[in-house]
Formats: sequence, structure tokens, C-alpha cells
Amino acid sequence: MAHIRVSVLGPVRLEIDGVPAHLTPLTTRLLVRLVAADGEPVPVRTLRREVWGMTAELPGQAQRDRNEVQKRVLELRRTFDPDRTGDGARVLRTVQLLTARGPESAYRLVLRAEELDSAEFTELVNGALHAAPATAARGLADALGMLRGRPLAEADGEPFAAPMTRRLDGLRDAAREAFIRSQSDLGRPDLALPVAERIARERPDDGPAAARLALLRERLRERHGGELLRHRVPGRNADVVLVRGDLFDQLDANLVVGFTDTFDTSTEQDVVISRESVQAQLVERVFGGQRRLLDDRLRLGLRAHIPVGTETARDKPRGRRTRYPIGTTVVLPVDGRRVFATAYSRLGNDLVARADPADLRLALERLWPQVARHGLFKPVAVPLIGAGLARVVALDRAQLATLVIETFADCCRRDPAVARELRIVIMPGELAAIDLAAVEKCLRNLDGPAPAASVRTPLPGAAGPRDSG
Repeated sequence: MAHIRVSVLGPVRLEIDGVPAHLTPLTTRLLVRLVAADGEPVPVRTLRREVWGMTAELPGQAQRDRNEVQKRVLELRRTFDPDRTGDGARVLRTVQLLTARGPESAYRLVLRAEELDSAEFTELVNGALHAAPATAARGLADALGMLRGRPLAEADGEPFAAPMTRRLDGLRDAAREAFIRSQSDLGRPDLALPVAERIARERPDDGPAAARLALLRERLRERHGGELLRHRVPGRNADVVLVRGDLFDQLDANLVVGFTDTFDTSTEQDVVISRESVQAQLVERVFGGQRRLLDDRLRLGLRAHIPVGTETARDKPRGRRTRYPIGTTVVLPVDGRRVFATAYSRLGNDLVARADPADLRLALERLWPQVARHGLFKPVAVPLIGAGLARVVALDRAQLATLVIETFADCCRRDPAVARELRIVIMPGELAAIDLAAVEKCLRNLDGPAPAASVRTPLPGAAGPRDSG
């Protein structure tokens, strides 16, 4: 048996075993008229009047009518049944109607729901209107996705098509309303928004539709909060998000905090570490001001790492003297989440932190595998690392964000379970200084081939103010 598919939710289409069938214009119109009958038989006389436009009753006209209609019916049956298995007669049946003039031939189109898109659409919508929100949303999305234009487009304005067109238009409107409602109930106003926008566009004078659209947009603004950009890493279950805010307010996320290669934490007299640094805020806001507690946990974590050298007291009289490789990361468990303390700059014996793009890239490339291993697949929040007191002056803020994004995406391609969300947190005071269009371009480039190495080439190192952050 051939697989038949008649589609009338837009310009009519007939497919046999997935291959489009080509009908003459008159036969196409006959098919549309039979579909519009909604399973009822249509007399030959009616077909001649409504499909051929013939109204005159001439001598011998009845026989000519039957012959002309039969010719087109035969074309349709052969199209429905290319292998001559009997499907043509099953789908397009001849019946006899009793009229005042005696028996009259009529034709009836009998299609299963899976063979006629309007029937399948009706079943999907009716089932979804009584379903729970998640089930309803899925069924309604499938149904609305079937719409390609006006139903029975070739018969638009014809009286015979009006009943079915009104019914399908009513179902479409009910499906749209229910889809918006179900997605809103599921907390997905972003999925409801395009449908609400289309309704408001089609009905510019509909006050309730405009009000609903405004409400959805307000809910989206509330949900996004400080969110600036969001993008899904292609092929991976991870989003990259830029948010305006404070790193230490990201209570649902693991945190990344940059350190120097000596992992200094002392803020005494602002000599070694500045009180304004991210490390100092880490002490105050995560460890309750207990610097010794942070030091103990750092010391414990660093036992697993081999130092690269130790300074003498004469060469470095202040601060810690043991140095660790760039990219060394210590995992600090805190209240069910993790703080990743990662070394990306070198603290000189003159107590000035220095880093260059190559150091930062290396640190990030070594950081993400640790996040994948120890991060419990939680979101990971990162400051605009390199833009603080140990400024990577060779890169602007957009390039710094791009470097974070690129290294994260590269790691996700190797290990999809790095984190379900990378959240780059930008302080409000930094926002005006970052080119978000450049960052958005980087995010779009994730969808295609690997972006050009705009910041991959190591640039000369640059000295910055004391400390990192």
C-alpha cells in the first residue's frame, strides 16, 4: 500500500510515499472540493457547478458532466494508487444518492487521520486542549508547526470551503491561546512570546492580545534580571551567559577566583593584596572574614601540586615565597558548591602582579577540566578575569570575555559535562567599557567553524597595579 499524505493547511500538497505528486489545476481543485466536504459524498452535479463553474443545463449535459468528472476522478485514483493495489478505490469512493430526479452518482474522499493533515491537526489540538501543561505544550507545538498558511488556500472565499475553513481557523486560534497558556504555566514565556507576537500582529485592534503580549515581555524581562547575553554552545548541554552583577551574589553557581602564582591572601596595609581585589572579597564574603581558614584550605589543596620554585626572604621579604605553575587550580568546597582558585598571573618580588594573554589562556585551559571533574555540573560564575588589578593590558574587556568563552567551548567539545552554564559576571561599573557586540559575535561564531585566533597569539606581557583580580 502506498503512503498517502494530503496537506491542505496551506497550499494543497499531495505526496505518495513521500514524493510530491503533480496534478493538473482542475484535478487539484477537485481534490480540494472533496476534502472540504469533510468525508461527505459530493454529487457529480455539485462538482460540475463548484469545481468546473458550469451551471447551464443543456441537452445531454448530465452525461457529459459524468464523463468529465469521471476522467478527473480516474486521474486522482491513479495518483493515489501508483502500484494498482486498490488504494485508489478505497480513498476515492463512488456512491449513489437518491434524489428527486432519481439515483445520482457522487464521490466521497475517505482518508485516515494520518493521511490528511487537517484531520491530524484536529486530533492533536482536541487532545491537547484537555491535557496537562507539559503534554499540551508538546502537542500544540506539533499542531501549530503543521500550519503553512490559510487552510484550503486554493478555495479561499468559496462558499463550499467556508465551513471547514472556519472550523480550522477556530482550532488554530484555540491552539495558539492554549499554547501561550501552557508555556506560561511551565515558566517558559520565551516560547510563548513568538505566538503572542504573531496574534498581536494579525489583530492590531485586539486589546487583550496586546495586553497579553506586554505581560509576556514583562515576565521575560523579570526572568532575565541582569542577563545581557545568552547563547547555547552548539551540540552541548551548556549555555554561555553574560550578566550584570556581583560575582559573590551568584549563590547557585560555583565561583572562579583568580590568584597569583604564590596564592597570597594577605591584605594588610594593601601591600601584598589589595582590599579591593576579588581575593579579598572572597575572604570577607565567602569565608566570613576568616583569612586563616582560606589559607589553610589553600595550603591543603596545594599539597597535590609541585612548586616551580621558592624565593628567598631577601628577594621577597613580604608575602608567600613558594611559586606554583600558571594554571594551578585549587578546589575549595564551600556550602555545597566549589570555589576554583586558579593562578593566572605572577607576583613579582616587587609585589606587582603581571600576566599576559598566553598566561591567561593557559590558566583557563587548565581550569576547565578541573571544573568538569569537581564542579558537580553546576553553573560556574567567572568575573571578567584579567580586567582587575593584575590587568592583562594587551586585551580589552571584550577580548578577555572572548578568551574565557573560547576556552570553555573548546573544553565542552572534548567533555560535554564541564558545566551546564558559564556565567561571566560583569560589574555594573565595567559595563560601559565592554563591547558587547564583539562578545555577541564571538558567541555566534560558536555555531560555525572555530573562530579566528584573534587572541590566541601570545602578546607581550604587561605590568599592572599590584595584585590580581
